[in-house]
Amino acid sequence: MTRGTPPMPPPWAEGYGYDAFGPLAEIYVGDVCQRFRWAPPGQFMMGSPNDEEGRWGSEVQHPVELTAGFWLADTPVTQALWAAVMDGNPARFKGPDRPVEQVSWDDAQAFIARLNTQQPGLALSLPTEAQWEHACRAGTDGPRYGDLDAVAWWEGNSGGQTQPVGQKQPNPWGLYDMLGNVWEWCQDDKRNYDKTTQTNPMGSLDAGSYHVIRGGSWNGLARYMRAAYRRAIPSGRDDHYGFRCARVRS
Repeated sequence: MTRGTPPMPPPWAEGYGYDAFGPLAEIYVGDVCQRFRWAPPGQFMMGSPNDEEGRWGSEVQHPVELTAGFWLADTPVTQALWAAVMDGNPARFKGPDRPVEQVSWDDAQAFIARLNTQQPGLALSLPTEAQWEHACRAGTDGPRYGDLDAVAWWEGNSGGQTQPVGQKQPNPWGLYDMLGNVWEWCQDDKRNYDKTTQTNPMGSLDAGSYHVIRGGSWNGLARYMRAAYRRAIPSGRDDHYGFRCARVRS
């Protein structure tokens, strides 16, 4: 898969450039920076093969084609960024560089709406489930993009709490904490997989429906720390629910 080339500099970004992971763009809220990484368009295998350890039956493997690239935050939203936008901090495990948690899907939508209002033209959203898995895999095809302890904070190494973002090994596209630390809300509800090729697939967007969470968390089992693992839950708050922002328009 080629990385593609997004428009550079993105008109919404306050900082931009290239490094070993490819294109990057940055926004600022006060003195808090959020970096974004480019996820190119292309095809990938979504779900897991039948012999993957820890797989669930809802992970039927199938080809997915995403026709447009998008930008994805390189970390979950931190408590510093949340506080800069929302003037508060709901997290149980306090620390400016830790991911914000105790946030529901509706809370994430409120944060994004306020940030988009503060910075016209930004047009952030949550990623869809397909976009999230595409970005998590970053061209890889195994259960995860590196050794478990190297890439994820999970029940076996987290010390029973979240940890500051960006400490673990990133994936090949420069995205940190895609597995572990906090579950990440996706925009859509869980759809039923089959083996046919899907183009830009998306579950229900009904605000009252269930919503997918991905990636596992600080108190999760190893089987949850896989690119294919998926759950759908109602919008609610807990100390292992967080999110990261996407910009779907290049």
